[in-house]
Amino acid sequence: MDTEWAGRQARRHRSPGTPTPPPQPGTAEPEAPVRGRPRSEAVEQAIVEGVVMLLEEGVPLAELSIERIARTAGVGKATIYRRWSGKEELFVDVLRSIEVPDPELPGTSMRDDLVCLLEHLRKRGLSMRRSVLLHNVFAQMKTLPRLWDAYHEIVIDPRRRTMHDVLRRGVADGELPPDTDIELANDLLTGPMLLRSIMRSDMPLADDLAERIVDLALAGLRAGDPR
Repeated sequence: MDTEWAGRQARRHRSPGTPTPPPQPGTAEPEAPVRGRPRSEAVEQAIVEGVVMLLEEGVPLAELSIERIARTAGVGKATIYRRWSGKEELFVDVLRSIEVPDPELPGTSMRDDLVCLLEHLRKRGLSMRRSVLLHNVFAQMKTLPRLWDAYHEIVIDPRRRTMHDVLRRGVADGELPPDTDIELANDLLTGPMLLRSIMRSDMPLADDLAERIVDLALAGLRAGDPR
């Protein structure tokens, strides 16, 4: 103890610029500081992957407990609760992780942006058809109202607002009539793609489907415009 205290006092009173002496035999070198963020991201990824693993094993969403998720991910329950308030919030992040990332809009015209947004929905539909996991999760999610509401608030609603913003810019730029019903226009554009992706899985999702839907919908929205 006296030796450790003397060493601390010597370091405290060492004048600036004095080199630090090498460690003596039998003494431990000071550990380098550990940054917390990379470890935090790794832990979060392990938790998300733990949920996906359980879902792939066929465990229903309703039967996934925080305790079981923590055990699968190799963490404590407190570690999960420090990052998510509960299962619903965690499940939303899991759904985000297995979805196609949102696209970056080209911004060249309203039509190009709409095609980009619908192409994103088309690819999402293809992912759902290829992924039994994603399809089953969405089917189960409708039986959990809080999760369904949270998913709409965090994932669906921001995408709808993006579509509305694109349509409003189209009105402002004269690409759509000034009295265009933005909400109805959104439904006219996204409805056919969602119908084929979810309700009519027997229908093809052709490569040019987004362009065809956009051009047909815009022709209808512009019909009768006196300009």
